Amino acid sequence: MAPSDNCIDLIKSQEGCVLHPYLDQASVPTIGYGTTRYPGGAHVTMKDGTITQQQAENYLRNDLSDTVAAVNAMVPQQLGQNQVDALVYYGYNVGTGDFYGSRLMGLVRANPADPAISDAFQLWDKLHVDGKLVASDGLLKRRKAEAALYFS
Repeated sequence: MAPSDNCIDLIKSQEGCVLHPYLDQASVPTIGYGTTRYPGGAHVTMKDGTITQQQAENYLRNDLSDTVAAVNAMVPQQLGQNQVDALVYYGYNVGTGDFYGSRLMGLVRANPADPAISDAFQLWDKLHVDGKLVASDGLLKRRKAEAALYFS
């Protein structure tokens, strides 16, 4: 399944859009709506120039296509649109590699209606800062929004 406009709008509202390179909360060079790699795989650097709003949108959609493919491959059963949207947003934010081996993915694969899924979303509320894991209120807010969407 593909993400809905609701998913894309949620990502946009949570990520915000910056048309020049910036360092995200974990000090990773980022541009647009949370893009860290351009189409083709090159990493965003702080030396890159500004982009247009349309480029930011294109980068987001490119990033999402990779995330959607990974989520569809990881979840063998059919899910509802809100479940897909929540998992795509989660995978986009945490990365599909980490998502694959997560407790959340294990629970979804075993039983997509398991109430423990809500708590599993919220396990990923930390980011790396100077080599240490630090709780982030912003990430916790995102995880709660994803869990609410998943079960709506």
